[in-house]
Amino acid sequence: MKSFDLTGKVAVITGSSRGIGRSIAEQLSAAGAKVVISSRKAEPCETVAKSIRDGGGQAIAVTANIADKAQLEHLVTTTRSEWGQIDVLVCNAASNPYYGPMAQMPDEAFNKVLQNNIVSNHWLANLVLPEMAERKDGAVIIVSSIGGLKGSAALGAYAISKAADMQLARNLAVEWGEHNIRVNCIAPGLIKTDFARALWENPELRERYESTTPLRRLGEPDDIGGIAVFLASRAGAFVTGQTIVADGGVTIVG
Repeated sequence: MKSFDLTGKVAVITGSSRGIGRSIAEQLSAAGAKVVISSRKAEPCETVAKSIRDGGGQAIAVTANIADKAQLEHLVTTTRSEWGQIDVLVCNAASNPYYGPMAQMPDEAFNKVLQNNIVSNHWLANLVLPEMAERKDGAVIIVSSIGGLKGSAALGAYAISKAADMQLARNLAVEWGEHNIRVNCIAPGLIKTDFARALWENPELRERYESTTPLRRLGEPDDIGGIAVFLASRAGAFVTGQTIVADGGVTIVG
């Protein structure tokens, strides 16, 4: 469908060697985009890039630790060197090194969450936004979480960071909207990824979650990838500063 066609677009996706990030990369590629697979380790990135190329898509792998600004700069310059520009940026990589009450959370863990989940997204967005503004076209997508919409007794700093990502998207949408740049968030619920394995592999937690979710199931990475295609494409051209919740309905239940 033409509204969802990304042919000729270049998309950079952080944290795309697995899970939600990989699904987003694969679905952007299926819509015609050239995709850059990025995470900290080279081998998993190249595995995903090769899989996309083997399927007829165009993909390269560029490693980057999101906590290192120089590595993010390298990610951007390497992409430009390979494909000339960046049309779509997906900030998906995130950290959550601590599970438990905030009263017992080490300062270094709190700082890591804020650095990786907020500051790194700010850095990377501002590395690509000026060139998008020159072309008067671009899309930035930040993968947030429904954790940013409610309080949490065990994921406090993570929830704070994800709420901040929603505000970051709103701020950037206002700042760069005059240049025809859209900035949005996706807020997934519980998705069956390695990142959330501790939650969905717990039988008691999983049963409770599934029984109280209107769709009566956990999410799959591919439940999220298509939303990114919408936000990156002509179909989402009048959507900016928004957070699209994809949680099977769990947040609508009282």
